[in-house]
Amino acid sequence: MEATHHTIPGIESGPRPLADILKDLARPIPARHLREKKQGGVGRVTRPLLTFCPWYRTQKILDHYTRGHWESRVTGITTSDERVFVTVRVTIHAAEGSFSREATGTELLSVNAYGDPSSNAESMAFRRACAKFGLGLHLYEKED
Repeated sequence: MEATHHTIPGIESGPRPLADILKDLARPIPARHLREKKQGGVGRVTRPLLTFCPWYRTQKILDHYTRGHWESRVTGITTSDERVFVTVRVTIHAAEGSFSREATGTELLSVNAYGDPSSNAESMAFRRACAKFGLGLHLYEKED
């Protein structure tokens, strides 16, 4: 499985210090980049809304704060009778070296929603791996 490398022409090309990147990624994502969808499965009378940042916007934010010095790679795909599980590794190339985080995503094989099961699971895994760097982490906090 090949890594996806990102470069942004026309901006300062050198990698930034990791501390600066992490500080920027820890900022809350502006509301204009967020979307909402109904959470939960079929049969629920009321389903709460889930706020999330779509994968393509997450990529743009990574591009901005890392100056394009990052990559992602699908490192594993597993299926069960009902689900697909995808593992994604996100690597940020900083001035001090390269730093990686991995996460998994899952989707029902019988999903009847936007996208196919493996793409949905990959998107979830990608966003979760980015959250391990602090990007969008505030979206995972539960309100009491």
